[in-house]
This record gives sequence, C-alpha cells and structure tokens, in this order.
Amino acid sequence: MELRQLEYFLAVAEEGGFGRAAERLNIVQSAVSQQIRRLEREFGLPLFDRSTRHVHLSAAGERLLPEARAVLAAAHRTRQVAAEITAGTDGILRLGAIHGPGDRLYRALAELAAIAPRLQVRLKNAPLADRLAAVRSGELDAALVRALTSAPGLRLVPVWTDPLYVALPSTHPLAAEPLLRLEQLAHLPVRLAPREKNPPFHDLITGACREAGIEPPPGPPFTSLQETLAEIGTGAPSWTVFYEVSGLPPAFRVAFRPLAGPAVITSIAVRDRPLTAALRHLLTSFGADSPDSGGGQAA
Repeated sequence: MELRQLEYFLAVAEEGGFGRAAERLNIVQSAVSQQIRRLEREFGLPLFDRSTRHVHLSAAGERLLPEARAVLAAAHRTRQVAAEITAGTDGILRLGAIHGPGDRLYRALAELAAIAPRLQVRLKNAPLADRLAAVRSGELDAALVRALTSAPGLRLVPVWTDPLYVALPSTHPLAAEPLLRLEQLAHLPVRLAPREKNPPFHDLITGACREAGIEPPPGPPFTSLQETLAEIGTGAPSWTVFYEVSGLPPAFRVAFRPLAGPAVITSIAVRDRPLTAALRHLLTSFGADSPDSGGGQAA
C-alpha cells in the first residue's frame, strides 16, 4: 500500500467519480483507476460500487475511508514536523553539560526556548573525554567544554570567558594586593588537580606559568574547592587558582584575588561539518557571536 493510493481513494470518494478525482489530482483517469484496482486487490475488498452511472463507496470503502484520512493526516503531520526539524524550530537537541554551570546555561536555554519553543534540549553530564567522544559519534549534538583549545574532528565555538581567581591565606603578604600576577606566586606551593582529572585546565595553568617564567613548587593536590580552601586557610601557606561558578565561596582565613593574565574560555564543541538550524539557534542563544564574561577546577 502506498500513500498515493490512499490519496487517490480519498479523492474518488470525495469527488464521487474517477474523472473528477483525476482532475483534482491533475493526472489521467486511467492512472487513478489502475491504482484503486491495485489497492482493492491488496485489501481483497471492493472499495467502490461501480454498478451505476455514479461511483459510490462500498460498505468496506465507507468503513476504510476514516482510516485512510487518519493515515494521510498522520503522514502530513510527519512531513510538517520533519520540515520544522530541518528549520530548527522543532526536534531534540542533545547537549553535553559542564559541572556547575551557574545561571548562564539556564539563561541561554531560556533564550533558546524563545527562539524555538518546540525544540527540546536534553542535557547530559559526563566527563570531558566522554562528552567529546559522544559529539564525535553523534550521540550528542554539542557539548560545553572549558579551557579546551582544540579537539580533533570537532569545531570549538567560544561562548563566554571566565576570569581566574587566586585563593591564598588571608595572612600572606600577597593577600594585600588587589590583583595578582603569576610571577608573584613563583615561590608559593600551588595546588592543582592531577592532569588526568582535567587536562585542559591543568595545561592552561602550567602553560601560563611557563610563559611567566616560573615553576611554583607543587603543593597538595586540589580535591574539591571547599576542601582545598579549608586546607589553604588552616595549613601551610599555599595557593590555588579557580574560576567562579556561582559566586565566590565563603572560606575561613582565605583571601580571593583576581589573577592577571590567563582566563578560562568556555566553548561549544560541535562536529566539524555544516551546522544544523537547531545548532545555529543554540549558538545564538549562547551569544556565540559576542561571548560574555562570567569556581572550580573540574571540567
């Protein structure tokens, strides 16, 4: 059974004849008759009573007519939804999320909802490597990533930039400075998460230290922000660096100072191919053409 056969069946039923149905469909009458006969053979039922000058629905045809209308309406709706998906106004967009997105993700999703109200966004939290692999495989349509400068097979579109903050003991002389440079921290042990926890951020900080000509001694590893700040405030002098996620956290005997120089860029990773309309809407909602400015070391 083909959709066009149902369309022909509907046209003959509504027009009351094969000739008028052919005119409506803009095809020859023989083509309509041939397709109706094929449909009747497939169903094993007569759809029309042809015993009089006028064509009338048979009892079977009368019963099947609303079913044919429903099938054609569903096919029309399917085509309509497919067109809306192509236009990016409907569909499902699978987005890899980052730890602690703060308000910006939700503002962007609200903006996306205003642009494409029927476009559903499904967020998936996963480690950085898994996010990137899922975008490459097509399991995710896009993923937010921090501090990443390149990814084979993917395009990175910057969407915002986060300044970095130094956390150090409030009793340390450097705590009196309004702005810190890496050179000033050269001799103070630094607390960084192991590289395997977040290679992009680790490389950002160690690379910035090299560019500044310093190699600060390693302190205990960064674990969680809360734990690390507690140890900085009560233990041997050390420092760590982080980006703000949802405001600077309260911490006992710890001072926060902005760091001059490096900053963390958050990007949206997509496959290196022409963007779908839905992805273009996503980038627009994040202000990708004009990234805005916005803690942690976790990706």
